[in-house]
Amino acid sequence: MTPPRSRLGIAVAIALTATLLSACSGGDAPTPDETSNAVTPTPDAPAQPEATPDPEPASTEAPTCETLISETVVEQFEAVGWSSQAGPLYIGSHEMPDGLQCVWANFDGPAGDHGQMFGWAEIDEAEAIELQSELVSQGWVREESPQGVYITESAATIVVADADGYGMTYLFGDGWVTLADTKQGLLLIDWPKS
Repeated sequence: MTPPRSRLGIAVAIALTATLLSACSGGDAPTPDETSNAVTPTPDAPAQPEATPDPEPASTEAPTCETLISETVVEQFEAVGWSSQAGPLYIGSHEMPDGLQCVWANFDGPAGDHGQMFGWAEIDEAEAIELQSELVSQGWVREESPQGVYITESAATIVVADADGYGMTYLFGDGWVTLADTKQGLLLIDWPKS
């Protein structure tokens, strides 16, 4: 049996050891009262993004023969002495309000079949369906594509054909229609400007 004095010494030794261990381990976290003077860092607010200017809206002005196709094509036509004549755009027997049809050729030279034709107009879906039906009833050929609906004159009436055998062609898109004297000629139309 351990004498009472030794028991007291052992208890003191255990208490000291426990106190030393708790001091080395950092003890409990401080309570809010103990840290009232401490400054808690806050994360910086995220930087505000710089204002991005709104994109300029597409041109709302009406096309002209010089803006309906690209500037480069206009320069090439003018370099060979061609100029343009503007007129109304017709689809079948229907004149398109605010539509434009341009013929590019050398109007000062001898008469001939050298020239190119381009047209453009706004059109709503119901009118587009009606006019496509009218053209098809007259023998024009309808083709659907990712670009829109192509309506091309019949092979029996083609005056000028492109490399793929297409003559005068309309392309009906979402809210617009274009025209060229060949299907490949539609690629030269650059309206509306983006």
